[in-house]
Amino acid sequence: MTDQSINLIRLPSPFTSGGLPLVEAISQRRSFRSYSPEPILLFQLSQILWAGQGITDGVNDRRSVPSAGATYPLEIYAIIGMDGVETIDGGVYHYESEEHALLLNLTEDVRSKLAAAALNQDFISVAPVSLVICAIYDRTLMRYSTRGERYVYMEAGHSGQNIFLQTTALGLRTVAVGAFNDDQVRKIVQLDSSVRPLYIMPIGKPVLV
Repeated sequence: MTDQSINLIRLPSPFTSGGLPLVEAISQRRSFRSYSPEPILLFQLSQILWAGQGITDGVNDRRSVPSAGATYPLEIYAIIGMDGVETIDGGVYHYESEEHALLLNLTEDVRSKLAAAALNQDFISVAPVSLVICAIYDRTLMRYSTRGERYVYMEAGHSGQNIFLQTTALGLRTVAVGAFNDDQVRKIVQLDSSVRPLYIMPIGKPVLV
């Protein structure tokens, strides 16, 4: 068995208090499509990933977003550009919620490919990081049958809004991208056939235009 720990990058512990008040984050939340290529900080990426799918109760494995029956179908991948995040090489990483860590899947800057798969939305190739929110539907469908599909979509929305608000609170910006070729994104991120991409969320410092 391959020892995955050699490709595991531990993230800084997330803050669970302080920061921008929630009402201000809600008020300031906007969808941005113009990003600076300037890298973001490691603690910022850590905090955003935790907000999107992190563990908030280590005893019961509860996470930052509600999940029907605690089935947790979502998986998040971080697409990081070269020099996109301090101290991390460019590549494709899987967010390991239980470890609060990144697992390296691919050492390549695939942002341009991801932008092309997203119907040539070029701002994705500029943003230093993009999160790809994916789902393994069977985790929820096994418990709730076909109705579980809507629960998966609800959960993706919960995660996306958390990412929006946390990104805003850190002085960064994002946008939820749903227009893309699923098969192309799956190939770029190297997803198993059971994993379906739902959202692409580029993240970076905003360029005001």
